[in-house]
Amino acid sequence: MVIFMKNIIKDRGGWIEIVEAFVAVLLVAGVILIVLNRGGFQKTEISEKVYQAELSILREIESNDTLREDIVLAEEPMPVEWGDVRFPTEVKKRIIIRTPNYLTCIGKICNMNQTCVTEETEEGDIYSQAVAIISTLQNITFRKLNLFCWTR
Repeated sequence: MVIFMKNIIKDRGGWIEIVEAFVAVLLVAGVILIVLNRGGFQKTEISEKVYQAELSILREIESNDTLREDIVLAEEPMPVEWGDVRFPTEVKKRIIIRTPNYLTCIGKICNMNQTCVTEETEEGDIYSQAVAIISTLQNITFRKLNLFCWTR
């Protein structure tokens, strides 16, 4: 009976070590997940901020008749790049004025059926939003203003 009790006591020591090792692994994994997850929340917060800033700029341009007309009357061929002399000056000024300090933004005017991408090669994430610009001057014209922004 004494030998049997000694074996049980020895076996309990082994189980305790296994449980301790398991708890240690769980703690380390938990700390790693928390650290990694915090980085994800910060990225989401900046993304939302950038998209809100872009939408604000685009809505202001979309609701301004003069700026909308400038975009619709932009000379062919499409697309009209940000650095092109055909890009409407007043629209460019409005984008620059309304861009927050933590962003760099450029615009591009395309036809509605065109794929509108930027040629800029920046490090990091580029955020893009677009708005449809429609005019009913003599004939209906459909254009798209894309806004591309990245953090500084």
